[in-house]
Amino acid sequence: MIAFVRGQVAAVTLSSAVLEVGGVGLELMCTPGTLATLRQGHQATLPTSMVVREDSLTLFGFLDDDEKSVFELVQTASGVGPKLAQAILAVLSPDDLRRAVAGDDVKTLTRVSGIGQKGAQRIILELKDRIGTPGPGRSATAPTGAAPWRDQVHQGLVGLGWSTRDAEQAVDAVAPEAGDVPDVGSLLRAALRSLSKA
Repeated sequence: MIAFVRGQVAAVTLSSAVLEVGGVGLELMCTPGTLATLRQGHQATLPTSMVVREDSLTLFGFLDDDEKSVFELVQTASGVGPKLAQAILAVLSPDDLRRAVAGDDVKTLTRVSGIGQKGAQRIILELKDRIGTPGPGRSATAPTGAAPWRDQVHQGLVGLGWSTRDAEQAVDAVAPEAGDVPDVGSLLRAALRSLSKA
């Protein structure tokens, strides 16, 4: 298994980053929050998790070891594969997820695209005794009153090279499309479309 990857960031896309390691470009699937921390041409070290399937080898990259361990843990819940596990981490930080599971907060989990009422209840039931408690002093993903998706889309745009002001305008432009259960990936693509038209 590949535990982490260290190298120069060769490219950052909407859903992945390419790190050059010893002359080889490794593509890592990452959440918008992780991608927002990467800058093309700069060095980066990302903990990784490799998912092996019959027809593919996929490397997922993470902000830190905590995010990686939560990614691997949520896949032990029935019906949760790597794509859904990554979607969960795109919407909820590891501690937000721990709070949701500990508090039987089905509503928070159903904010993740692909998780319905029953799926959320199953995740809570199966992970409750294993996911641990939120770390001390860590705050929720977003300040009260601000939707978490806004921060994630904003970080994603800034990570892709847009200015803070442009990113804010693009987030405001796509806000009406968010609805009750925002899909961060779709909103990020919509924001990029609005910026390319500007």
